[in-house]
Amino acid sequence: MEAVLKNLASTVEMLAVAAQSDAVKHWDKQTLSRAFHWARYCEHVFSRFHNNAAIRRIMEKQLQLTNQTLRDTIPGYTEVSFSDLPRCQHLLLVRLLNNPELPSSLMKMLFDTTRPVKTMHGDYEDVTGLCSHIVQCKSVYKVLSPLADMSALGADAEVQGEMLMERLEALLNQGSETCRAEQFLGSVLQGCEGALQQFCLVIAAALLTSKNCTAQTAAHDFLLDWLQKKHSLLQYMCSLLSPTLLKDLAKEHQKLRDASCNVLKKWASEMEYSLSDGEWVLTSTGPGVSFKKLTELFLALFDASPSLRGDVEKELNALKISDGDFDVTGLSVWGDLLSALNM
Repeated sequence: MEAVLKNLASTVEMLAVAAQSDAVKHWDKQTLSRAFHWARYCEHVFSRFHNNAAIRRIMEKQLQLTNQTLRDTIPGYTEVSFSDLPRCQHLLLVRLLNNPELPSSLMKMLFDTTRPVKTMHGDYEDVTGLCSHIVQCKSVYKVLSPLADMSALGADAEVQGEMLMERLEALLNQGSETCRAEQFLGSVLQGCEGALQQFCLVIAAALLTSKNCTAQTAAHDFLLDWLQKKHSLLQYMCSLLSPTLLKDLAKEHQKLRDASCNVLKKWASEMEYSLSDGEWVLTSTGPGVSFKKLTELFLALFDASPSLRGDVEKELNALKISDGDFDVTGLSVWGDLLSALNM
């Protein structure tokens, strides 16, 4: 039992380092693996002894002593209780994400669900396992907005979206300079080469996390501004999202609603009527959608913001008139789009 108590105290101290110490600048892959190993160890300890009243009292006493020492040493220290132990990996992950000194190399590792992290005992625990653990905790903390339909995103994207927002909040809280947050997003984007679809889902999940404080709102705004600067990424994201998911995002963020609407109008302007196919097709290279999905996405935006419909239809009608105001299919994409939107 003495060894268990010592390991318990050491793990709590490690959590404090992960949260507030610049020592994490010197962590490498092996250090990160060991940290998560000891977090899992504490979860195992809880699972084994939480129903043993005598041993539980001994452990609670040890936690009190360790917390007291850390509270006297570290300003603003957040205590770890016995009831926190079953979510120790979650605590470690969140504290690392909130520490601006965490190296970008380890951030890439945390966001990469394709490569396993090797533990000190040689077994493998990949980030997907950590994601699943956080998903279990999510219902307790209600991290995600209950108004949004997240089922289309998948568990990995939901959890990585939370991770993304945690990290952005931590970086933006360091001051007015945003260069570090931009570097972080650029690094994640670069690391997602070949997995751009997953990254777009992660961004969508991040934007659907709840906004309960000023820091969270600022992080959402920063992510939206960054996304609008990445025109090809925004177009790819619009082509990927389902109408339902786009509607949820548009309800939450006017910036994304307006930017998405501009993308849709751009796609329409680049369409030509194919006589062989009997439909409008996109002629430009790069991300795009069919005429049918274009119509569905416009309707999704109108559902999210009814006032948008009148403005868009007025603009489309003016464009139809500039094309000759014909009501014959195939002569004006604007006229055919208006007809499709009002069917």
